[in-house]
Amino acid sequence: MERRPTSGPFTPVLQVLTGLLGALSFGTGVFAVFVTQNGTGTAVLLTFGGVLLVFGLLGNRVESFEVGGSTLRLRAAAAERFALAEESEERGDTAEAAQLRLEAQALLQAAGPIAADYRSVRGSMRPGRERTRAMEAVMSQARRLAAEQEFEPGQVLRWLREGSDEERITALAMMQARRELRNFDAALGAVEDSHSAFEEYQAMRLVEQMADDLDAAQLRRLADVIRAGQRTRLLRDTDRWRLGENILRRVDAHADSR
Repeated sequence: MERRPTSGPFTPVLQVLTGLLGALSFGTGVFAVFVTQNGTGTAVLLTFGGVLLVFGLLGNRVESFEVGGSTLRLRAAAAERFALAEESEERGDTAEAAQLRLEAQALLQAAGPIAADYRSVRGSMRPGRERTRAMEAVMSQARRLAAEQEFEPGQVLRWLREGSDEERITALAMMQARRELRNFDAALGAVEDSHSAFEEYQAMRLVEQMADDLDAAQLRRLADVIRAGQRTRLLRDTDRWRLGENILRRVDAHADSR
């Protein structure tokens, strides 16, 4: 959901220029990571570019601004990790530096095609089976990314709780793929207060996967949310209704076994 620009020193033109300058600085810094030994200069480029990117985003609070939005925030987070990697390497902690660079590269991958593809599919295709299949393909990209790269659970959690639609979908896919990234409260919140029917379905798939790891109190909360959804918004003979029924059967099975 987009927010309208607020009054302030950042005009739209200035925001665009700031974002572009930040992207240029950050991109130069990423390139320098691999071709130069000047760690301090590289860290400055990355940090400066990340700060400008954040200013380009926060100037008018537009969450889905093309130069900024989710892509910009992910790149800013990647810039921070690249800078921290340089600091770790200067301290002699090469293992931590390598891990931080892996995390930064993963963030850059999440910032690019996944978010852009999801936004493009939702914006260009009419609702229906074909669009759902196309969005499922984007989810598969995010699941593969989570399986192949290391992500900080706290970062993925922030995407789901505070992020744009693209970030939320990416977080749900990653949590589906990696058990250690999951958070029950956030996943249940996505079921209860989803931004779209597709997001609700993916959140329901996630909590269904988590059912075996939930305690009795969590299972009761899950059942209550699913039943409330069936009473208010889930239509019979839909994928979400059927998935909800499957979740309730699993909850009842766990209750019977205890």
